[in-house]
Amino acid sequence: MKNASPELEGLVKFACNTKYEDLPQKVVRDVKFFLMDSIGCGLAGVTTDPGKMFISLAKRLGGPAESSIIGVNGKVSCVNAVLANGQLINAIDYDSISGHTPPYIVPPPLALAESVKANGKQLILAIAIGLEIVTRVSRALTKGLFMTTKQEKFTWSERSGYASHNFGAAASAGKIIGLDEAQMLHAMGTAGHMSQVLTWIRYTFQEHRAMTKYCVPGWQNTGGVMAALLAQEGFIGDTTIFDPEQGFWKLAGYETWNSEKILEGLGKQWDFFNKIIYKPYPSCRMFQTELDCFLKIINENSISPGEVESILVLGHPTLEAPAFTNREVKSIVDVQFGPAYTFAMAAHRIPVGVDWQDLERVKSPEVQALAQKITYRTYPEFLAKRISIVEVKARGKIFKEEKEFVNLHELTEADLFTKFRHNASRILTENKIENAILTMMELEKINDVNELTAYITM
Repeated sequence: MKNASPELEGLVKFACNTKYEDLPQKVVRDVKFFLMDSIGCGLAGVTTDPGKMFISLAKRLGGPAESSIIGVNGKVSCVNAVLANGQLINAIDYDSISGHTPPYIVPPPLALAESVKANGKQLILAIAIGLEIVTRVSRALTKGLFMTTKQEKFTWSERSGYASHNFGAAASAGKIIGLDEAQMLHAMGTAGHMSQVLTWIRYTFQEHRAMTKYCVPGWQNTGGVMAALLAQEGFIGDTTIFDPEQGFWKLAGYETWNSEKILEGLGKQWDFFNKIIYKPYPSCRMFQTELDCFLKIINENSISPGEVESILVLGHPTLEAPAFTNREVKSIVDVQFGPAYTFAMAAHRIPVGVDWQDLERVKSPEVQALAQKITYRTYPEFLAKRISIVEVKARGKIFKEEKEFVNLHELTEADLFTKFRHNASRILTENKIENAILTMMELEKINDVNELTAYITM
C-alpha cells in the first residue's frame, strides 16, 4: 500500500485477511459473552431518560428500515441505530470496562450485520477484530488515566479519552460489508478524522455532571460506520493517519505516540481478551471494591438501613475529584458517580442493576437520609498499599472490612447470565430472554443476524 502508515497497513491486513477459522475457541467464547453483556446493558438503558432521548432522536432521524435499536420495535437506518445503541449500552455505566469498549465496538457491526443479513460467524469475527484493533491503538496513545502503581504522589493524565476506538468501529463495520484492503485503509484513515474529543479529564473535574459523562459513543459510532460506507463509495481517507510527527495522536490531542507494540504478535495473540473486565455493579468502578466491602458487612451481619449510624468509605484518590464529591441529583449520571446514593441504594437491598438508578427511589426520604450518613475520601496510604476500607457504625459498634483494590471482578458464566436476565427483565418477555441467550451462545450457528435482533427487540 503506497503512502500508508506501516502500523495502519498492518492493522488493515489483519482486519481484511483474518477469517473466522483463525479465531481461537476462547476468543469465540469471549465474544459471545461480551456481546451478551453489552446487549443486556443496552436493554437496561432503554427505560432511562438518556436512553429514551437517544431512541427518540434516532426514530426522528429515521432513514431506511434496515437496523434495530436494542429493546425497541421497528427499524431505522444503520447510522441511527448505532447512534442510539452506543448510548444505550453505556447508559447505566454497567458495560464492561476494558476501556468502556462495548458501546463503540458492538453497535457498528451489529447494525450492519442486520442490514446486510450477515451470519453469526461474520458478526463474531467483526467484533473480535474491532476489539483487538482498539486495544492495540489505545496502548500506543494512552499513558493511563487514574490507575496507579505504588508511588509517592498520585498524578492525573493530562489527556485521555476514547477517540482511538473509532478505528475499531470502522474496521468492524468494514469487515461486515466486505471492504477490500484498499477500501479498509481509506475507511480507517477517515475514521481518525471522525472521532470525538478527549473528555475524560474534563468530566472528572466537572463538578456539575452532564449526561455526556466522559464520552458520547453513539455519536462517534456514526463516524465509524460512515467512514466504512464512504470507503465503499470510493472516498479517499488519510492513509498516513499514524504519522509519528503530525498524526492522529497529535490531531486528537493525546500526550504520546508509542507505536512499537501495535503490530507485535498481531494475528497470533489476541490481547484484548485478556483485558475484559465485567462490572458487578452499575456505577463507576472507582468505588466497586468498596461496594464489595460494604455489602459483605451488611449482609453477613444482617444490618438494616435503620440501624446504620454512619458509613465511612476510604479508597482511591479519585473519590475526592469534583465528579464524585458533588451530591446533587439531576440525572442517573449523578447516581453512577455519586457513592453516597449508590451505597444507600445497596443498603436498602434494591436489586443490583438499573433499579439502583430509579431517581424517584433515589430521591425518597429514606434513601436521602441514609446518604447523608455516608462519608467517602482517599485512604491516606492507598498509593502504598492499594487497600480499600469501609467502616459501618451500627448497633453501637463499628463493623470494618478491607480489601485490596481490584480492577477485575471475577464474574462467572452463571453471574453473566443472571446479569443479562435482570437487565433484560424490564423490556423482554421471559421467552425472548431465554431465546436471546441461547441464540448468542450459539451465534456461530445462525445464518442471519436478524434471528438474534428479533429476540432483543420488542
